[in-house]
Amino acid sequence: MTDTTRALINTFSAYLRDDRRRSPHTVRAYVITAERFTEFLMDHIGNGVGADEVKTVTQADIRAYLAHRRVDGLTNNSAARELSALRAFLKHVGGDEAQIPKIKGPKVKRGVPRPASPDDILALAGDAQDSASSDWVGARDWAVLLLLYGSGLRISEALDLTGDILPLSDTLRVTGKRGKTRIVPLLPQVREAIEHYIDLCPYPIAADFARCKHDDISGSPLFRGQRGGPLSPNMIRRVVQQARTRLGIADSTTPHALRHSFATHLLAGGADLRSLQELLGHASLSSTQVYTAVDAAHLLDVYNSAHPRAG
Repeated sequence: MTDTTRALINTFSAYLRDDRRRSPHTVRAYVITAERFTEFLMDHIGNGVGADEVKTVTQADIRAYLAHRRVDGLTNNSAARELSALRAFLKHVGGDEAQIPKIKGPKVKRGVPRPASPDDILALAGDAQDSASSDWVGARDWAVLLLLYGSGLRISEALDLTGDILPLSDTLRVTGKRGKTRIVPLLPQVREAIEHYIDLCPYPIAADFARCKHDDISGSPLFRGQRGGPLSPNMIRRVVQQARTRLGIADSTTPHALRHSFATHLLAGGADLRSLQELLGHASLSSTQVYTAVDAAHLLDVYNSAHPRAG
């Protein structure tokens, strides 16, 4: 790899880590894909690879790369994720005027609905961010999806949040069904994602921000649509649907499924049902007990795939 190519990869890595606030796992996976792709291009075009060469990548180049990777045993799921990483790389290098070749992702076999894995959730949120029309919209989508999974909120609860929650702390007061309020934890990564979105948002969020033009807007929506109004739940559902199609993630991975995954993962990690009931805002414990069945299904899958006498 030439010095020019290495500098391009390093810049991409810093962009993912510092600007996009992506997880170390995602940064590592995307950088590896970018390295493989630029090495392939060097063999494919016969000379060094810099920004100019990446900006002129064609649909045929990407198809040739994926075909090359198939020889190494690349599955449809992995191909879909590498394609997502390539789009992010091409968008970063090309900037605002990037012309990314349109390539339909491979067909992916849909399995039995199960709680999404943390890696799938981060990949979904990251793809939504990278595919957004602008940086602030991408930061918004990343923050919303992390909030749904990180705090177990219903989509309506997340989008009903206002500037009154600022400044953020390590907990969040949420108003759920029938006006019932509860306290949920706010992970540092989720708090940083929301604060990064606020920094980029072109619309005023809270009165104590210097850029605000109004004296009292504390009740304004936290998450904004393109024109500054409240963000629609259907917009987030559409963003998730498009991202999971590109990544080959199961159709069952909806915004509400992120809340289910939050509950299932906590239960698998040792959380008791009563605490989980409070975190989810369920009126009765019977509503929470459904997650014991979901977790049992997951454990049965693990048993059947791992035990030498299973099946």
